[in-house]
Amino acid sequence: MNVEKTVLDILEEITGTDEVKENKDVDLFEEGLMDSLATVQLLVEIEGQLGVQVPVSDFDRELWKTPNKVIEQVKALQ
Repeated sequence: MNVEKTVLDILEEITGTDEVKENKDVDLFEEGLMDSLATVQLLVEIEGQLGVQVPVSDFDRELWKTPNKVIEQVKALQ
């Protein structure tokens, strides 16, 4: 399973834009692409599709603010 592709597909679905694939360093929160509801959706999808659990209490926005950082975190938690 390709973690990077799966994460980018999930992000594209949640944000509704392919910008997350074109610019993997875009700040998802600063640019208004994600909010707290989208964050919960992201964590649910990551768990569902990749089997990686991320406790919401451990969620640090700074560590998850770009597509590249999300991919990095998911790989670290696998």
